[in-house]
Amino acid sequence: MEDQAHQTGPTAGPDHEQRWAELADLVLIISREIQFRRYTDERAVHLSQSEGMVMRYLKSDPDAAPSRIAAATGLQRTNLSTVLRGLEEKGFIERRAHSADGRGVTVHSTERGRSNTTLVRQEWAAAVSDAANHDTEHLDAALTLLTAVETGLTRTRSRNRATPQATGT
Repeated sequence: MEDQAHQTGPTAGPDHEQRWAELADLVLIISREIQFRRYTDERAVHLSQSEGMVMRYLKSDPDAAPSRIAAATGLQRTNLSTVLRGLEEKGFIERRAHSADGRGVTVHSTERGRSNTTLVRQEWAAAVSDAANHDTEHLDAALTLLTAVETGLTRTRSRNRATPQATGT
């Protein structure tokens, strides 16, 4: 019997709302599949979703104040403190006194953290490429659409701030 819980083909219908719901559902399913996949390289260290968000943010802002990290990732400051402690214990980040006044701190990826991020991204790329049979025909269009969705969701995050719900229904 075919599992109809994840229908994504033409039977999803022409209704735009339904198609957007299908896209959201697929993104959540794919995200979970990537998140829970075991790495083939034993050097790759699995991170929690929150730890991964912080490490991805530090790629674009390598000298970040905790307040900027919290705003960019959507993590509350108290949760961010816990995440940063965990990343420090793993040797992935270090906190340094702010050079201007010495009171604040900035967060930096260590070489170990940067290496793990690179390694994990290579693992994800291989897994996703394999899953799509290395078909790149619509890859640029998918990246453009998903980047626009991510930007729009991030931009409207503060207006729609609520306790995250479980991803299942």
